[in-house]
Amino acid sequence: MTIPVDAMRVAGLRAGERVIARPDGPGRVVLEREEDVLETFAGYLTGVYDREVLEQLRDEWD
Repeated sequence: MTIPVDAMRVAGLRAGERVIARPDGPGRVVLEREEDVLETFAGYLTGVYDREVLEQLRDEWD
């Protein structure tokens, strides 16, 4: 899909970003930036667990 550069700029979107298309009535579609859940929560629990506890949990996966 091609979106005019001016519309992208005003919407704060950049080329290559993922969007979600939602219908909004006949002949109308709204595009919304897709939320990057990993980016949102990465590092959120930093410092919650001691390093030793994390290593024990990782050892359980093997």
